[in-house]
Amino acid sequence: MTCLENRRRDFILQLGAVLALGAMAPHARGAARAKILVLGDSLSAEYGLRRGSGWVALLKQRLEREGVKAEVVNASISGETTSGGRSRLPALLQQHRPTHVVIELGGNDALRGLPLEMTRSNLEAMVLAAQEAGAQVLLVGMRMPPNYGRKYGEEFTGLFREVARERKTELVPFFLQGIADVPGAERWFQPDRIHPNESAQERLLENVWPVLERMLKRR
Repeated sequence: MTCLENRRRDFILQLGAVLALGAMAPHARGAARAKILVLGDSLSAEYGLRRGSGWVALLKQRLEREGVKAEVVNASISGETTSGGRSRLPALLQQHRPTHVVIELGGNDALRGLPLEMTRSNLEAMVLAAQEAGAQVLLVGMRMPPNYGRKYGEEFTGLFREVARERKTELVPFFLQGIADVPGAERWFQPDRIHPNESAQERLLENVWPVLERMLKRR
């Protein structure tokens, strides 16, 4: 084989490698898209709402409008506690391999009078598991009505801040801000006075979106 033929062969091999990389590029870009796992309770599971009208569904629409390439997996279950979320999360992380995890749990713990230390421990475990799986974490905080007592309410609200600070994760301080803490709040709730109605879902999203958007841009 002549020197010219060798150079021609090398050129063809190099050209083939470049074309192969180009063919792989779309797949690589697709693999790099964000995947958001929402682990929540009835507030995220569309309890009492039309399917597709909850804040997580609105998040999917918002991502599309903003041109953000991201998949959303809603693993929320009505009645879920932090214990339930903690037990389910490892399998969800393995199955979906999310880049971002939104943890919206804790309200049912308080409504059932479960020990605050247990709630804190479960939140910490979930945050740590998600971080060890390589995901960014957004912790969604909650408050209790005044009838639960001032001390209990302050301690419950504080544990979300503490976990977020200690585990260096993002935080939405109060998921129901602008819904439960405003005059005439009843207009934003279903007849049970616990679950936000359909008209409140956009407000729930607005409480989450600025923080989540920042996290997505950071990625």
